[in-house]
Amino acid sequence: MRKILSGGLLTAFVVLGSAFSASAVDVQRSGNTYHTAVCARTVGFVAHCDAHIVTDRAGHPLQFSQPPINGKTPANLRDAYKITANGSPSTIVAIVDAFGYDNAESDLGVYRAQWGLPACTTDNGCFKKLNQRGEQGNYPAQNIGWAQESALDLDMASAMCPSCTLYMMEADSNSFKNLGTTVDTAASLGAHVISNSYGGGEGKHAAAFEHYYDHPGVAVTASTGDAGYGVQAPADMPSVIAVGGTHLVADGSDRGWSETVWRGAGSGCSKVFAKPAWQTDRWCKMRVAADVSAVADPATGVAVYGPTSSGASAWLVFGGTSVSAPLIGGIFGANGGTVNAASTIYAHSSALFDVTSGSNGTCGNGALGYGRRQYLCNGEVGYDGPTGLGTPNGTTAFGD
Repeated sequence: MRKILSGGLLTAFVVLGSAFSASAVDVQRSGNTYHTAVCARTVGFVAHCDAHIVTDRAGHPLQFSQPPINGKTPANLRDAYKITANGSPSTIVAIVDAFGYDNAESDLGVYRAQWGLPACTTDNGCFKKLNQRGEQGNYPAQNIGWAQESALDLDMASAMCPSCTLYMMEADSNSFKNLGTTVDTAASLGAHVISNSYGGGEGKHAAAFEHYYDHPGVAVTASTGDAGYGVQAPADMPSVIAVGGTHLVADGSDRGWSETVWRGAGSGCSKVFAKPAWQTDRWCKMRVAADVSAVADPATGVAVYGPTSSGASAWLVFGGTSVSAPLIGGIFGANGGTVNAASTIYAHSSALFDVTSGSNGTCGNGALGYGRRQYLCNGEVGYDGPTGLGTPNGTTAFGD
């Protein structure tokens, strides 16, 4: 708790009230940082979002009226991943989430103004909020958890590609059919990137939804999940760029930062989808996740301005692979080049920071995960499941 509230911030936070109940949430801990999922786990043909919000030990989210809030800023993230490009207004980054987000534009404005990013509004053409049919209006009702997910996604895409055009795409519900339909709509509207910070358990039904996420020439990113070793859809689909997660801290190295596997990041060998030609890991004969990764540990989380209840917003700190998927999507946007699923990442693996330590669970022979499968859940030199080929070192690997 001291770590979360260091620098005299104890008096700055306020416990959120009616939107959350400590008895109704599963409080998790990463080091000295407490956090909870903002969306409930799901079963069947529905998805849960992968955002985790930093809380006190009782599970009450911490909110702040002003930064600093001990969450990483756009300048931090751009320095960590050596991003200098700003993208172009001609490049559309679409954020796909479920349900409504009433104050999306105004909250985004606060975030961008705070960190010196250019204004992104409906009036200047940088921002559009659309329903799953591509209409500006007839939005679904707001859900606070999913609205917080949307705020996180918009802010991370903004941090990486401040000059890109942003589309906030609101699916009618969190069914895979509605989310997939919204992905199709985003592609039809010319999106270069479509970010998906949600997932559900892998099963035979996943194949029936694959077509929604298959858009040649579009960077479709998806979170690998927040439950540790294990595979989720749609990140398991070959046409999708599966984004894992890390623990990111500043240090005295030449880079200035170091990363290890975040233990919550999902990974593994698909039982449903065939391996794409550009993936050549040594044990899994099927599609394997992840392809690439970025910060996701709530203990090294990011600053976000988003909703706390109906009509109210504040500064919050988030983690989860819901951070990494839109962050990587924003980098694809900043590159702006030709995309062929994750193939450019594998073709330019030298343009990544390799993450070589940490674990997200047990995946091999024996209790410690030894054996030929251990790379599926442990950071290693070269490819590994939790972080893929590594994290961005500039934009080179994110388009040709």
